Amino acid sequence: MVCLGNICRSPLAEGILTEIADANKVEVNSAGTGGWHVGSQPDPRSIAIAKKNGIDISHQRGKQFSTYDYEIYDHIFVMDLSNYNDVIKLAKTDAEKAKVSLILDEIFPGENVDVPDPYYGGAFGFENVYKMLYQACEKIMSRLSLQKEAN
Repeated sequence: MVCLGNICRSPLAEGILTEIADANKVEVNSAGTGGWHVGSQPDPRSIAIAKKNGIDISHQRGKQFSTYDYEIYDHIFVMDLSNYNDVIKLAKTDAEKAKVSLILDEIFPGENVDVPDPYYGGAFGFENVYKMLYQACEKIMSRLSLQKEAN
């Protein structure tokens, strides 16, 4: 999960998919294309909206996307077209490029819809982003067969 600073959108997406998918089937991580927040906790508003929905992301720490991420992850979901372009520039092969997609293509296929950056908005923006990411993560989980097993 990749956004600009790795403090708002991508930590939420990481937390959501980690919470709803089977941990034995998936490893989820997040990063930013920029390095300003490396080592920092997610934005307090992201932490709050996740907590409101029963997900704890306070343990996450910001990291910057690197070419190494292509080696360890099968899928790279980016939050907007700007981040998509930044991540694609780092790809060395067509196979690496094929791993990258806009996360909202899961619910708006082929429409190139961005997850709006809620950083400069109020709490309502974080609520909307959470809802979008939850829907997208449900689709990812279903499409990649990452559902939790029934007990």
